[in-house]
Amino acid sequence: MSSKKTEFHYPAHHHSTAKSAVKKKKSYFRPLIFSFVFLFSLILPLSASPSDSLSYKIGQMLMTGFYPGNNFEDTLYYDIEHRNLGGVILMGYNLDNPDQICNLTANLQTLADIPLFISTDQEGGIVARLDENNGYSRTKDALTLGHLNNETTTRDHSALMAGWLASAGINTNLAPVADVNVYPSSPAIGRLGRSFSADPFVVSKHIYYFYDEMKNKDIITSLKHFPGHGSAVGDSHDGFTDISNTWSVQELIPFTSMIDTGYTGMIMTAHLYNANIDSSYPATLSKPTLTGILRDSLGFDGVIVTDDMRMGAINNNYSFIESVTQAIDAGVDILLYCGNEKYGKSVLKQIINVVKSAINSGKISENRIDESYRRIMKLKKEINTGNSAIDPLIITNYELKAYPNPFNPRTRISLNLKQDLHEKTFINFYTINGKLVQSYPLSIAGSGEYILYWDAKDFKGNILPSGTYLYSTKINGRLFSGKVSFIK
Repeated sequence: MSSKKTEFHYPAHHHSTAKSAVKKKKSYFRPLIFSFVFLFSLILPLSASPSDSLSYKIGQMLMTGFYPGNNFEDTLYYDIEHRNLGGVILMGYNLDNPDQICNLTANLQTLADIPLFISTDQEGGIVARLDENNGYSRTKDALTLGHLNNETTTRDHSALMAGWLASAGINTNLAPVADVNVYPSSPAIGRLGRSFSADPFVVSKHIYYFYDEMKNKDIITSLKHFPGHGSAVGDSHDGFTDISNTWSVQELIPFTSMIDTGYTGMIMTAHLYNANIDSSYPATLSKPTLTGILRDSLGFDGVIVTDDMRMGAINNNYSFIESVTQAIDAGVDILLYCGNEKYGKSVLKQIINVVKSAINSGKISENRIDESYRRIMKLKKEINTGNSAIDPLIITNYELKAYPNPFNPRTRISLNLKQDLHEKTFINFYTINGKLVQSYPLSIAGSGEYILYWDAKDFKGNILPSGTYLYSTKINGRLFSGKVSFIK
C-alpha cells in the first residue's frame, strides 16, 4: 500500500501535479449518494429532538419547487439545510439533460438531514418531465395505453420511465392519474389523454401496473386527483371548479381498489368543489372529503399531498393563511408549492409561522402535525436505497473537505483517501442547481491526501459570481460532495 499527498492547482487551461508526504487530518463531509444520506437519517434525525421540534416537523410537511434565476440559495437551499424542508418538485424548466438532473438531485440530497422526496410528474404523454427535450424519449399517454388495454405494454412503458427516474435520483413520481375519463373533453384530464379509461375498473388495473413497476424501481407514487377529476368541466388551474353535478361515486373505485391492495404511496388531492360532500370547501381544504371519506371510509392512512396550492381554484378564492390552515386541518400531510418564494420570502418560513399561529389559537392541534410527521417518516423509512452492499466503514475510508470556507480568492479542496485504490476520476464543481462550471482530472495512485486549489473560475478562466458551489468526486463507484461559498 502506498501513501501519498498530491497537490494539484490548475490554472484555467493547465493541469499539473506534485507529491509529498501524507498528512492525515480529521474531516467532515456529507456523502452525496442518497443511500448514505438515508442511512444517517435513520440513525439520528428521525429520532432527534431539535431545539424547535415543532418547526422541524412542519418543515417535512412542505414540498416545493424553484424557478431558474430566482433567489434559489436564500430560499430553497436555506430551507433544506436549516428548516428541514421535506421535499422538492422538479418541473420541466429545471431539467436540461440526464447529467445535469443527476447532479441537481444529488446536490439537493447532500444538503438534507432527512432524505428529500424529490418528485416530478412523469405520467407519460403530454405530462412527462423527462422527455425527448432533455435527453430521454417520447412516451405514450394513459389514454393510449388504456385503449390498448394490455398489461405487458403498460408495465413495459411504466418500467422504462421508472428506470429513468431512478437513474436521475428522482424518488417520487406524482403519478399515476387515477381519474376516470367521465368527460372526455375535460380540459385538465380527458382532453390531454391523462386518464386510462372511462371504465373505472380498467383504470384500476392500469394504475396498479404503473404503481407496481414504479415500486420495483423504488419509486414512490402518488395517485391523483382525489376524489376524481375526470368529470370536471372546468380546470382547477384556472379557478373555481365545481363538480357537484358531474361527479359520481364510481370515480372513487380506482382509489378504493388501490387502497384495498395495500397501496403504500401517496394520494394527491384535487382542488374541486362538490357541494354534496362539503358545501364550504373544495376537496383539498375539505375535512369531510379527506378525513371523512379518504381516511375514515376508505381506510387510507398514508401520505396525502396537495396539488399545487398556487392554482387558481385555491389562490384566487382563499387567503394564504386560510388555505394552509384549512388544508392541514382537513387531513393534508404535505403542502405542494411549485414556487419556493411568496412575497419575496421563503414559503416554508411563512408556513411555519402560519401553522404555529394556528396551533396557538386552537384552529389546529399539535397532534395533527404529529400525525403527518409520523406518516411522512414512515414512508421515507420504506424508501429502498437500492444498495444492499453499503460499506459500513465508508466514512473511515474517504474524507473530503474545503478550507477556507467561505473563501476569496482561493480554497483548498482536500481528499483524504485511506484505501489503496488506483483509478482516474474528476473533481467537479457545480452551481447549486446542478450546472457544471469546472472539472479537473484526478489520478489516484494509492492512499493519501490529494489536494486541489480552486480559484472560482469557469472553463474559460472567467471568475464566477459570488455564491454557493458544490464540489464532488466519484471514488470506487461512489459519489462524494461538499459545498463552498465564494464571496468576492
